[in-house]
Amino acid sequence: MIGRLTIDQIDEVLKNNTIGRIGCNDGKKTYVVPVNYVFDGKSIIGHSVTGLKIQMMRKNPAVCFAVDEMKSFTNWKSVILWGEYEELKEERDRYAAMKLFVDRTIRMKISETAIPPEISEQRVHPRSPGNIKPIIYRIIITEKTGRFENE
Repeated sequence: MIGRLTIDQIDEVLKNNTIGRIGCNDGKKTYVVPVNYVFDGKSIIGHSVTGLKIQMMRKNPAVCFAVDEMKSFTNWKSVILWGEYEELKEERDRYAAMKLFVDRTIRMKISETAIPPEISEQRVHPRSPGNIKPIIYRIIITEKTGRFENE
């Protein structure tokens, strides 16, 4: 049976997973890249260092995000959402976002950009080379949809 996920089922898929794919477009090129994330009930929270994905989302903040749960070819759930990229600049917001990551992924091996920064004037990552400051962002969800198949 193939069907549509309810809003509650969509949120459950988003809450239960930590890897999704961001699709962004700068007007010339489309880029889809896997990222680790947390879902706070309203937004997708992510982190990165400056690179192509961040540059593209800064240029065009309209993004697409996808998450899949695959048990087999006939037992899966897939969620797609659309939203607006927004960088978290306030220290309080950045801290709260990274706390969500730590709480959600405490038992998992996580990316170096997810490690909370040292308490220092420069606020740089303890494991990042040089003075790389992580970009912490959210995708404010404007629309979401989901499908499933099960036997």
